[in-house]
Amino acid sequence: MSAKWYIVNAYSNFEKKVAEAIRSEAVLKGLEERFEEIIVPTEEVVEVRRGRKVNAERKYFPGYVLVKMDMTDEAYHLVKNTPRVSGFLGSGKRPLPVP
Repeated sequence: MSAKWYIVNAYSNFEKKVAEAIRSEAVLKGLEERFEEIIVPTEEVVEVRRGRKVNAERKYFPGYVLVKMDMTDEAYHLVKNTPRVSGFLGSGKRPLPVP
């Protein structure tokens, strides 16, 4: 399997939902072997809200989901047709893998 990383453009604040939707849709369509990893890179930060310290999760790339997948037509359309996905990062007809 020649899985490569791709960047999927998701609606802001829906990154986790999009990642879940891609995972479950892949299982439903029997394409889970095409998707190696689906992540929303985050970090733990301490924010001060109303004078209190609060642990919060901050996204490294808001609006993006990183997907390590084997790019086939079925896998491409599965991701492209996922709700709240506006497409892949890259120009042209086919998304470019991240080096």
